[in-house]
Amino acid sequence: MDKVQTDRAPQAIGPYSQAVRAGGFVFVSGQIPLTAEGEPVTGGVEEQTRQVLTNLKEILDAAGSGLEQVVKTTIFLKDMNHFQQVNEVYARFFGEFRPARACVEVSRLPKDVSVEIEAVALVKNS
Repeated sequence: MDKVQTDRAPQAIGPYSQAVRAGGFVFVSGQIPLTAEGEPVTGGVEEQTRQVLTNLKEILDAAGSGLEQVVKTTIFLKDMNHFQQVNEVYARFFGEFRPARACVEVSRLPKDVSVEIEAVALVKNS
């Protein structure tokens, strides 16, 4: 197993890694809408989702993977009424490719953000 670390995404805010590469897969920890400097993104759920997916992409790139290698995501929403807005941003990032996915509403997320996304992807050339 290898720890994945990049300065192009926010550092972990707890005792965990941004991602771990293991057995041909990369497991990306839940990403919230923080800039690479750790600052919260202002704006609505669309802006927050865009930042979360940007963070996810940067971590996957650092792991030798990419969005096109994602096999499964889990989306955590503070309010399921934002489902369609999140889907629109999500679809722009993934294009025609559609990984398996779960989406659940939760009562609270770290730093009181509106969305968090985690992912499992294949490592390229493994």
